[in-house]
Amino acid sequence: MSQTDSLLNTLKRQLRMQGKTYADVAQWLGLSEASVKRLFAERNITLARLECICEQLNLEFAELVQTMQTEERRLQELTQAQEQSIADDPKLFLIAVCVINGYSFAEIHHQYQLSEAECTQQLLKLERLALIQLLPGNRIKRRVAPNFRWRPGGPIQQFFQQHIANDFFRSRFDSESEKLLVLNGLLSRAGNDEWQQIMQRLAKEFHELCERESSLPITQRFGTTSVLAVRQWQHGLFKGYARKLPQQ
Repeated sequence: MSQTDSLLNTLKRQLRMQGKTYADVAQWLGLSEASVKRLFAERNITLARLECICEQLNLEFAELVQTMQTEERRLQELTQAQEQSIADDPKLFLIAVCVINGYSFAEIHHQYQLSEAECTQQLLKLERLALIQLLPGNRIKRRVAPNFRWRPGGPIQQFFQQHIANDFFRSRFDSESEKLLVLNGLLSRAGNDEWQQIMQRLAKEFHELCERESSLPITQRFGTTSVLAVRQWQHGLFKGYARKLPQQ
């Protein structure tokens, strides 16, 4: 990610934190909302406009840059060995998922059958892995970046695939909080690549939404899992009928 991308992503997070929208930015800059959206999408904002937005947010431009640098130092991904150590320890795995999702010490202790000593022990392990900083009073400071992810094909992802996938799909997906979409069609390699980019943008929007709601009480939020997947795939039932075509 370029420094321009990082800086604008940091600015957008500052806007959300203060409850400001593109409409507000448009008013500050004397532009239409569509023009502002285009500026952010094209990463084409002048220094003067950036300084104007910062002024409206009561934020020095230097502070914005410093915040960006601090966020860049946060963990975006663990090493293979670090993930394996979490996947091999069920209690540590549970606590890791909780803190990444913004649980406080009290909320973890209240929601799960773990003593305060057990919670502290696991949190200290996560501190050694640099996922968090455990502050006085058992306050938890996350050290993961907003775009933190588990390693593709890594131990955590493999654990989910092996142990959770069947349970996840054991549902009719007909309640108000559930939805299952199965899309099927024909795409070229370029079309497939474009769809994957759209999926990546959806994943980014999901994380941004989680961050936006992170200030709500934990009692107003519930665990939400979305699975976005794409494969060049055909059900095994049909493979026996398929012609062998030349590889492209």
